[in-house]
Amino acid sequence: MHRLSRRSVSAILRNAATRYRPLSSSFPLDHHLAGQNDTTKRWCSVLTTGTSNGIGDTKLFNMKNGPVVGRRFESTAAASDASSPPAEKFEYQAEVSRLMDLIVNSLYSNKDVFLRELISNASDALDKLRFLSVTDPQLLTDGVDLDIRIQADKDNGIITITDTGIGMTRQELVDCLGTIAQSGTAKFLKALKESKDAGADSNLIGQFGVGFYSAFLVSERVEVSTKSPKSDKQYVWEGEANSSSYTIREETDPAKLIPRGTRLTLYLKHDDKGFAHPERIQKLVKNYSLFVSFPIYTWQEKGYTKEVEVDEDPDEDPAEASKGEQDGKTEKKKKTKTIVERYWDWELTNETQPIWLRNPKEVTTEEYNEFYKKTFNEYLEPLASSHFTTEGEVEFRSILYVPSIAPTGKDDIVNPKTKNIRLYVKRVFISDDFDGELFPRYLSFIKGVVDSNDLPLNVSREILQESRIVRIMRKRLVRKAFDMILGITMSEDKDDYVKFWENFGKHIKLGCIEDRENHKRIAPLLRFFSSQSEEDMISLDEYVENMKPEQKDIYYIAADSVASARNTPFLEKLVEKDIEVLFLVDPIDEVAIQNLKSYKEKNFVDISKEDLDLGDKNEEKEKEIKQEFGQTCDWIKKRLGDRVASVQVSNRLSTSPCVLASGKFGWSANMERLMKAQTVGDPSSLEFMRSRRVFEINPEHPIIKTLNAVCKSNPNDEEALRAIDLLYDTALISSGFTPESPAQLGGKIYEMMNMALLGKWGASADGFQQQVNPTSYVPETIEAEVVEPTEAGSKK
Repeated sequence: MHRLSRRSVSAILRNAATRYRPLSSSFPLDHHLAGQNDTTKRWCSVLTTGTSNGIGDTKLFNMKNGPVVGRRFESTAAASDASSPPAEKFEYQAEVSRLMDLIVNSLYSNKDVFLRELISNASDALDKLRFLSVTDPQLLTDGVDLDIRIQADKDNGIITITDTGIGMTRQELVDCLGTIAQSGTAKFLKALKESKDAGADSNLIGQFGVGFYSAFLVSERVEVSTKSPKSDKQYVWEGEANSSSYTIREETDPAKLIPRGTRLTLYLKHDDKGFAHPERIQKLVKNYSLFVSFPIYTWQEKGYTKEVEVDEDPDEDPAEASKGEQDGKTEKKKKTKTIVERYWDWELTNETQPIWLRNPKEVTTEEYNEFYKKTFNEYLEPLASSHFTTEGEVEFRSILYVPSIAPTGKDDIVNPKTKNIRLYVKRVFISDDFDGELFPRYLSFIKGVVDSNDLPLNVSREILQESRIVRIMRKRLVRKAFDMILGITMSEDKDDYVKFWENFGKHIKLGCIEDRENHKRIAPLLRFFSSQSEEDMISLDEYVENMKPEQKDIYYIAADSVASARNTPFLEKLVEKDIEVLFLVDPIDEVAIQNLKSYKEKNFVDISKEDLDLGDKNEEKEKEIKQEFGQTCDWIKKRLGDRVASVQVSNRLSTSPCVLASGKFGWSANMERLMKAQTVGDPSSLEFMRSRRVFEINPEHPIIKTLNAVCKSNPNDEEALRAIDLLYDTALISSGFTPESPAQLGGKIYEMMNMALLGKWGASADGFQQQVNPTSYVPETIEAEVVEPTEAGSKK
């Protein structure tokens, strides 16, 4: 570290204001500054410490006839004064080997798609040739058919895919197969749009320029031999999976020459040689490329039966043979046997045509049903089908089906990932594995195909990207599905919708919970039993039509069966008034109706909830009854304590003495039972939701009248208080709730039975015992609880 003397420090402080000085032109700078304008002033520091390697570092320069000046530095101010140098432009660089590794190992999730991609490329080549031949017929002078042929050699693990399309020249090989993400199809479409034929119909599939490299998913080496009508020579492109380079050579072997098109030869990896089986090739073609517009032939082993002669049996008895010859009745027949002769030949694999591209008016019902059975491997005909084309913002064609029966062995409501919708883009199968993108979970039973030309797919063409187009498509598909189901309800054969509801009714009810936007479409499809239709289900429209003129709401009761709903005490007054009540007997029914809330401006009302309004209130009569039984209600509430929220006079009972209604915002008895059955139910929430119960009494019933009299005369009577407990427990059961202690309830019932029986038969029974065995009678039953009912019986 350098130290400055005091003199040096003082000199620096004195000259602080003149630290930077302008350099005049009399100071000739070094050669790299000599060419600058003399009038330009550059500021340089007079203080130099150490050395500098910066861009502003200048060499030593001398004054004319003057001393040597030390190093001086160009200041940053000089750089800001001068104009900035132009920025250099660089191209992104990609490591080809790394990019190939990403395509092979990361882009595609399923190896099966390699054949789909290569067939799509072949279809594009054929489409290009067909389009260009319109203006240049010379391209088809060789007379070769437009088709795709696939041959598999399972012994050597080789697959050969040959098309008779447009082929490629040497330069096109370099441009298309030598550059990743360079799509020849995309370039062709761009040129097509810029030409006069921009409106021509084209079905070209490729767009990303990586489909060819899917061959390396299963291949360790790929050979592409191609012949373009524009070139006299045939070229061969060769590349390996783990290499970043490729070779191109001219084909000289006469045996390998092709008239036109491209032949891909895939040399499969050791672990992927199973793809070379002809049966597997045929299966992949039928799954992914069944509806490609060009014929696809696969090399298949076939056989036919024929009769061949059999040599004479050496064990045959010569005497019998000579005897047969002597008879001479008929000429001796030659012995034959049937054998199967094996041979290999081309077989057309994509015989099924995409009927969704045809006019719906030209397709018969039999053709729709046959297409359904083949596509989805079904043996029963569908209940309904819908064939439509959507145009405008989103264009696609679709055929939807409603199966005749629900799938067995699995519950599609629980698993939303079904394989019922097959998505095609330009007739090439993309996927059937969706998680609610095209159809909501509750419509997962709908089967069908959807074909579009402009869906947003990821590069691998395996995943449907979330976008506004997909949302619009989903909305239109759901709307068409509802129209199709609504058509079943209007069918002349009423059994069709009965069959549909038995199989898929739960799915529709689930839609009430999950799809609020389509409540108006879902509600007309619902079906329920009712108090006036216990055998046949009715629709909400039929219920509304049968409503009383003064009826404002739609009433329902949830129970575990029609019999339980029919016998519930909540139904008594409504039956008297001839008001229809819906029976919700399916576990999902109550939740579905609660989410639906209303139908045609009619609210759904649970008759098991408190504050039921039947539209026949008489305020004066209610006031009188409350005055008469108000004290009794308070007395019963004091006895029951926290078990009920309140005790009220009921307006829904006619024959039952009491009922236990649920709170307005709490669970009903049916919902409480279902929630208790849940394996992951929360006990705290269960206690909270069931805490508010209203005990309603029937003021016209003899039991309640008797209790009212006891309340006014002897409110502390133990038997009356115990009767209230039994009344509450009985109301629990009749209202659909579960008693806290069934054993204790059983004991109370036995005790009351004993009291009742002794009250009526006790005296005669005692007399009979005395006559038979007077000495054996021991009055063990004469206790307090027995004597008092006897006295009460004597008052009767």
